[in-house]
Amino acid sequence: MADVSFVDKVVLITGASSGIGAATAIYLSKTSAKLALVGRNEKNLKRIALYCEKYKGIAPLVLVADVTADADTERIVKETVEHYGKLDVLINNAGVIGMGGIKNSNMETYDRVMTTNMRSVYHLTMLAVPHLIESKGCIVNTSCIAGKKPSSMALAYSLSKAALDHFTRCVALELGPDGVRVNSISPGFLKTNLLKDTALTEDQLEMFVKNVVGSTPLKRPVESDEVSALIAHLASDKAKCITGCNYVIDSGSLLH
Repeated sequence: MADVSFVDKVVLITGASSGIGAATAIYLSKTSAKLALVGRNEKNLKRIALYCEKYKGIAPLVLVADVTADADTERIVKETVEHYGKLDVLINNAGVIGMGGIKNSNMETYDRVMTTNMRSVYHLTMLAVPHLIESKGCIVNTSCIAGKKPSSMALAYSLSKAALDHFTRCVALELGPDGVRVNSISPGFLKTNLLKDTALTEDQLEMFVKNVVGSTPLKRPVESDEVSALIAHLASDKAKCITGCNYVIDSGSLLH
């Protein structure tokens, strides 16, 4: 059970139909948070919403939307505020991965990754800011250690996460005087549905997982509920003096 309370707090989570977003939604549902869950997969999103409702009896607002579409992004904020009357926490979690370096990728991959991982965050945050200022709320962005560790495997993805980390610092500086905190988290290897975008076969994926986990000092993958607990802490009043920071949770991967 979570050790933080979000009673009467409205939390908006993008990418909530699977992976870290879904795990965070379930984690926060145990803290009595009022959730607005955003995702493209309606079936998965409704399934996660049912999981959330069973803990405290609070039914989340389900928003089937694509964060890369401006009209959808505007609708996400509008419907959340209309439904709950306010917004306390924005968790920018939606993201995609694109494989390839400068020699073997293309602009389509770059545009898709940057639009989802950075532009949509910029836009949604911009729209949410007036409501977060009013509630003295906070923002948590889901980044990745790929934004800190150079790699030729997924150049556009790495760039998007490095940009997100700096976006976090810049917006934290700007919104600090308004009483709004902004932080990000950088997980290491976490086996989520995001890996389906890598186009690896099941055997290749299994080998990849084995190699990555084996190379970490702790010899273990990061678990979704551990990431959710970190997000919850940063979004809670227990972190009311933390802003502009990036928290790494990677089993020691960056030590290499």
